[in-house]
Amino acid sequence: MNGDSANSPEYPTRNPEGASVPEENIGLVLQRGGDELILEKVRDRFTVVPQPNAAPSWTSQIPAIRHQNLPHIPSATRAGTLQEFIVQPEQLEDSMQAARQADAVAFASHVYHLQDDPGALVYLTDQLTLQFAPDVEPAVGTELANAAGLQLVKPIEGLPNAFVFQVTRAATENPVKIANRLMSLPQVLAAEPNIIIAIQSFYRPRDPLYPQQWYLQHAGGSQLALNSHIDVERAWDITRGVRSVVVAVTDDAIDLNHPDLQGIGKIVAPRDFKDQDFLPLPTSPEENHGTACAGLCVAEENGQGMVGVAPGCALMPIRTTGFLDDESIEQIFNWASSRGAAVISCSWGPAAVNFPLSLRQSAALNRAATQGRQGKGCVIVFAAGNANRPVNGTIDEQGWPNNVLRGPTRWLVGFAVHPDVIAVSASTSLGQKAAYSNWGNGISVCAPSNNAPPGMWLQQTGYIPTPPAVTGALPGLGMLTADRVGAAGYSSGDYTSEFGGTSSACPIVAGVAALVLSANPDLTAAQVKQILQQTADKIVDTSADPQFGFRKGTYNEAGYSEWFGYGKVNAFRAVSAARQMFMGTPSVGRRLTLQNNSRINLVDNNPQGVTSAIAVSDTGQLRDLQVAVDVEHSFLGDLEIYLLSPTNRRILLQSRTLGRNTRLETTYSLQTVPALRQLLNLPVRGNWQLLLIDFAAGDTGSLRGWQLTIGV
Repeated sequence: MNGDSANSPEYPTRNPEGASVPEENIGLVLQRGGDELILEKVRDRFTVVPQPNAAPSWTSQIPAIRHQNLPHIPSATRAGTLQEFIVQPEQLEDSMQAARQADAVAFASHVYHLQDDPGALVYLTDQLTLQFAPDVEPAVGTELANAAGLQLVKPIEGLPNAFVFQVTRAATENPVKIANRLMSLPQVLAAEPNIIIAIQSFYRPRDPLYPQQWYLQHAGGSQLALNSHIDVERAWDITRGVRSVVVAVTDDAIDLNHPDLQGIGKIVAPRDFKDQDFLPLPTSPEENHGTACAGLCVAEENGQGMVGVAPGCALMPIRTTGFLDDESIEQIFNWASSRGAAVISCSWGPAAVNFPLSLRQSAALNRAATQGRQGKGCVIVFAAGNANRPVNGTIDEQGWPNNVLRGPTRWLVGFAVHPDVIAVSASTSLGQKAAYSNWGNGISVCAPSNNAPPGMWLQQTGYIPTPPAVTGALPGLGMLTADRVGAAGYSSGDYTSEFGGTSSACPIVAGVAALVLSANPDLTAAQVKQILQQTADKIVDTSADPQFGFRKGTYNEAGYSEWFGYGKVNAFRAVSAARQMFMGTPSVGRRLTLQNNSRINLVDNNPQGVTSAIAVSDTGQLRDLQVAVDVEHSFLGDLEIYLLSPTNRRILLQSRTLGRNTRLETTYSLQTVPALRQLLNLPVRGNWQLLLIDFAAGDTGSLRGWQLTIGV
């Protein structure tokens, strides 16, 4: 019979060098994909598979509190359904023995749970998978199976010499024991019971419009490519966001009367810089954008409407002036960082083709990104723009109305390319580049959005006309999000399904960043950016751009794509990585000091920059790091300085905030540049490089030398 009898069948001689489970554990070790999991018996239940023609009354022979069919768990090879009997613990063995002796029972087994995980119930079926060694003849395999009381069901497609077997009434042990005994034989490569474990239903909100939010999670469908969502449900099993993590949505206005933007502690430090008050509500028919962005990012889980990426997080609504002067940018970022924002979402950009940031604007972003959040930095997220143009590059423009743009034209979105910013491009529900999405070397990651022809995001103002049109269909679903309450807004109701652009991709990434900080609030802003980039999905689009014909949807050796940055943001992988990161500085065993004193002239106005290398031959792992530099330049405000690690990590040491200073002698450390913590515990061996980039013409300088102090 197929129970847990101690009487073992006659197996062939065991391999003395093969795997062998100790006899006392023979029934409690589960072979699984090359691993061994420890089982523990559940004390109050067991299962049976009845014979196909068993009369319903047979269950009266089994003393039990109750019995039930396990839903959706049929026996794979028999007509009977797996049934579970609940008993008093002291009656378990007697009840199982009665079941094994009943003619109506084909198979009986204990129920188990995984060690240290009592909620993970494991049910045995009457099947085993056996894979024999390549030189084992079919007759030998059949003999081994027959000796164990097994009967062949079918071969396994794609696995050489592997078969599914069924436990017969001739078996005197259960599938776990049989598998462990067979694993000790030289003829057997693998032996696994076919177990049943319940599906974990990843968290799904009860909000009625959630099924329409394909960009959060979907299982396929019309115009939905596999994995074009951000995999948020598994992230929500870890965290759905906490109120202490505040997302500042800076935009035209936000309808705070919307039910999905309300809740206890939901609104923090609202500010209206246009009307100079603290109610950033829309006052004109055109102010619909901010409500839609806020909904995508943090819409409350409240049983109605939709849900945002980080529904548990708080919202700091900030209404901008609508203009990008130095004062307004300082006001926005100073307010957000000083009032406790952890993430700042900015779905806007300059109404200009070539817009470098001023010193004040650049410094305002840098202050927020490095000094906000008690020195950990605010995570700043910007939309890349909707013109299908580079965020920083030159295009030979043709076909614009009235030749308003013609010939080689420099495009620069200064906010998106700021080194402290996460610049977000857009992908579609089909996992391809959105036709309008800006691209280039400044993109960090992409996120789902709609698809539409290219056009400047402020074309309706009349400042810049629509660029040359794209002809043909542009497939892809829109983004469902919150809309202004009532008839106002994009749609006549409180929600719209027609939102899109990089404007909607940006708050999606901001919401993921908020989940990351909810899982690990000790992370710096630079670490959050690194996590989002490292955990992104490498979506690939090999199609040609409909306007230009080029293909930029694949990745270089560093894992970077001009269309998608480091890939499409993945909420689950990002949140999981955040939980695993360790912020402490490991103890240092010894220190290495190396230097390069070769003087190198900097190249004026060259985004490629120049590098100076220091080779490290030590094989240890990084425990501490200091980088000392000596640079002279007639205008240091032209310079950005980066450290390049042997593992191709690029860390910004110095942004363009030094102004008219002409000499830089300083040391950067884990304390002054928290982003350097990304390098902790990585190998130190290899070439370390200092990269210096001069971004403006007219002033020159040189690197006099630099030094690395490495703790291992």
